[in-house]
Amino acid sequence: MLNKHSHFDNTQIMYRAEELINAASNRYKITVQVANRAKRRRYEDIDVHDEVMMKPVLRAIVEMSDELTQPEIIGD
Repeated sequence: MLNKHSHFDNTQIMYRAEELINAASNRYKITVQVANRAKRRRYEDIDVHDEVMMKPVLRAIVEMSDELTQPEIIGD
């Protein structure tokens, strides 16, 4: 079942978050990075209303896990 706010189900989000944590040398640092990106994206997207809204934390997890698995994506 798909979440009405995203294209990803909860299992995919959990898997991606686990990938990030496992790849990081410090769990606290990666958690802070996800939170900072989510906070930044939240304020950047205040005026943008997408058809499908994804919560900033979930979007940050997805983006960061994509950057981890696809190094050609330019990230923060």
